[in-house]
Amino acid sequence: MQLSTMAPSADQCGQPVACGNQPTDLGGSVVHAALTEPDRLWSAQEVLVRPSPVPAAAGVYGWHFEKAPCPDLDAGRLLYVGIAPRYMANRTSTQNLRKRVRYHYRGNAAGSTLRLTLGCLLGIELRRVGSGKRMTFGKAGEATLSQWMAENARVCWIERDEPWTMESELISQLDLPLNLDQNRHNQFHSRLTEVRSQARQRARELAVSA
Repeated sequence: MQLSTMAPSADQCGQPVACGNQPTDLGGSVVHAALTEPDRLWSAQEVLVRPSPVPAAAGVYGWHFEKAPCPDLDAGRLLYVGIAPRYMANRTSTQNLRKRVRYHYRGNAAGSTLRLTLGCLLGIELRRVGSGKRMTFGKAGEATLSQWMAENARVCWIERDEPWTMESELISQLDLPLNLDQNRHNQFHSRLTEVRSQARQRARELAVSA
């Protein structure tokens, strides 16, 4: 799939938030296709501009990688799916597609399981920070990870009310090696679990980072 490096014009797809990722039929097969074979993929540079093309709406997002974070994984295909917001029984979540996608690109491993997974697979050292309860890759490590994602990670999304209602279905029906939750059937699950566990154990043995 050829990746565009320029934001679409109004002539191409109207308002940027639609961009071919908001079909009128939101059945499961359509959502699957929107994630596995999207009309286009978006880079960090495109997502982090203001105004961002990512809608401040509920939905599902998928991550593709031009270079896989592990030799055992294939590049150029969907490897991870996330939802925003998550279901919360006791309060209303303020998360949406825009906040989550932008955070994955520029946040830290304590707030992004995708960043935690990618950094661990790439061999970036995980450290305890602050009070020692949080774990991130530190300022330098997170910057390294953000740069790697800017070069290799591409994202797509589809707006969907109550996206949590279809999360289990997506994980069970799609091959998503970077998803851990509800994904024990995936052949990469045990490997990823061990890699993350080892990274956390090493972090506990090291001094708290500034």
